[in-house]
Formats: sequence, structure tokens, C-alpha cells
Amino acid sequence: MMATAQEQNGKHDIDWMREALALAWRGQYTTTPNPRVGCIFVKEGQLLAQGFHAKAGEGHAEVQAMADATARGVSLEGSTAYVTLEPCAHHGRTGPCAEALIPTGVKRVVVATLDPNPLVAGKGMALLQAAGVETAQGVLETEARWMNRGFFSRMERKRPWVRLKVATSADGVTALNNGVSQWITSPEARQDGHHLRAQACAVLTGIGTVKADNPQLNVRGINTPRQPIKVVVDSFFEIAPDATLLQTGEIWIAHANAQRPAWIDSHPNSTGIVTLNVAPTLPHQAHGVSSISKANKPKTDLALLLKQLAERGINEVHLEAGFGLNGSFLQAGLVDEVVQYIAPRFLGPGMQAFRLPELTALPDQTPWQLHSHTSIGPDLKVVWVRSTETH
Repeated sequence: MMATAQEQNGKHDIDWMREALALAWRGQYTTTPNPRVGCIFVKEGQLLAQGFHAKAGEGHAEVQAMADATARGVSLEGSTAYVTLEPCAHHGRTGPCAEALIPTGVKRVVVATLDPNPLVAGKGMALLQAAGVETAQGVLETEARWMNRGFFSRMERKRPWVRLKVATSADGVTALNNGVSQWITSPEARQDGHHLRAQACAVLTGIGTVKADNPQLNVRGINTPRQPIKVVVDSFFEIAPDATLLQTGEIWIAHANAQRPAWIDSHPNSTGIVTLNVAPTLPHQAHGVSSISKANKPKTDLALLLKQLAERGINEVHLEAGFGLNGSFLQAGLVDEVVQYIAPRFLGPGMQAFRLPELTALPDQTPWQLHSHTSIGPDLKVVWVRSTETH
């Protein structure tokens, strides 16, 4: 019994779903590898209860909302549930939410989008319909998919969503020719960049950036209980044991069939250092980087790296690297979103954000489209998205 969006005592399904999406966003930093989901119950135009999914292993949004109803002492009989993602229909760390909803007497369940997880994928809605519950789907679906674009990417494409972040001057310079780059953009822009790091499952950079800047690669100034995993593309294990990012947290080093250094096992943070072999199957089949380099050895296969990250539950990768690795990801078609912070200054000759081959003619079409632009302090934040990707 599928129904279209309708009025709820003067308030439209879209308005209620928008509130559920705002609720889901409260889990923006913590739900990985699960999606961000919000749920509210409404009856006769009144909000009865609400909940959101905060962390894997804890109650899903529907369960949290039902617990909220119990705490408030309200009945959900005859209510409408608005859920930003289809209620699950399988036993994981928690029980099936679709089954849990049925005994509440809920009359109608409205979802923003179906769950791309093959374990669910329409089964939750089918369970509800079989129990006589009226259902509707597709309310603010675009917004719901964008909120969980990493989860959808991992489920549908078997690779994470890759967001590339760069900070440039108005003329596209990321650093002066002498290497000076701190700071081109404002403190407000840098703080906004840390919000993006906090939302990601992993922050990825290259060994060149580690050598040049010795970054911490963590989230600072943001109240988040979870730090993203740090991933370093280091084909030949050139990283130094005293590199700042190795000292705390979980670090994954992506290499190309190089010998694991002995110092890792005796490192103070040895339990946090993971090595990933992502060498191409054949030397000339590397995706996204020059396949032959030092001592005629293959470099890291970026496509294979993303596949391995997805298999480890990574939904969103936040890429902050130098122009070489940035260019390699772009050339390989592995970047889904570019976030560019543009400072109102002109710096003249300097380093660019991407190392790309020279073109001899302009392409007829571009795969990129403008998603949004926002003022961040004195700077401009521009978000570009591949037009062929889910967004």
C-alpha cells in the first residue's frame, strides 16, 4: 500500500521529513560505518516522539524514537513515522526495526529513501506492507542520499565517496614557490575544514605531504568523540617512525608490496598502525598513478586502495594531499566531490592544487557541476560534484 506525500493536519510530509533529516544530522560525526538516520512519530499534527542513530551497535533511529515515546508516556497507535532511511529488516548488532515498528500500532511509515544495503533493499517496506501498514517513499530523497552519500557509495559502487579538499588563493595558488602555505585561507575556513574531517571515516594524504608538512591529520577544535582513521599513501614505506601522525590514533599505510619495516612492531603506537598492500596486479595496470617508479617497482593502485577501504567499512574519504596525489585521484576519476576554499588574495606564481597533463584542446563537456557556494569568514567555499554521481 504505497502512498504519496500528503498533508498531516496542515503540515506537509516534506516538512516533517525535513525535521527528521535535521535530527539525523546529529549523528554526523559518530555513526560510521552505519548511515545517519532520524525518525519522528507524528499524530494529528503533533510531534509525539523522536530519535536518531548515534553510533554503530546502539539503537537505530526508530528504536530510539520508540524509547522516547515510552519515556514521554505516549502511545504510537495510529501515528505516522517519518524515517530518513528505510527501516532495516535483518538481524545485525540490533534487531529489525521494521518488525519492531509493527506492534506499536503505527498507521503509516514514510521514508525518504530505500536502504541500498542488500540485506534490506525494500525488504523493510515489504514487511510493513504485509502487516497492513501504509507506506510512502521518496520524500526528500535527494537530500537523504546526499547526507549519506558515503554509505550509498560503499553499498552501490563498492568504494567510498571521495571528497578532495583544497585551499587556494583567488588565482589558484596553494603555496608559494618557496613552499610557504600557512595560512592562505582564514581561521574560519580552516575550522570548517575540520568539520569535514570529523564527518569523514578516514582522512587520506600522501607521503609527500607527510614529509613536507609533518601534519597531525586529526580533528581539532571540534567536539567529536571519534577521530577519523588516518590513511597515508606511501608506496615504499618512506614514512619516518617519528612522524607526528603515527604517534596516536589508528593509521593505515597503503604501500605497493614493499617490505614492512621492522620498526613498526616496536613502535609505541604499533597496535594502531595497519599496513595495506595495494600494489597493482601488473606493473602497468596501476589506476591513477604512474605505475613504474623507484627501482622499477609499481606504485600504489588507488582504485584498489578504495576497494580495500570500502571492505573495511569506510564510507567517506576526506582527501587532503599535495598536487601530485590530488592530480592522480582526479585523473583516475576517483574524486566525487571537490571542496575548494578560495581566499580573496592574488599570490602570483606558486604551486597549484593539482598536477594534471597539459591539454591541447578544451573538452566539449565537463563531468563537474557546481553544488553549492558559501561565504566562510572572508573566504568563499565552493563545492563541486561529479554530475554522474549520486548527490
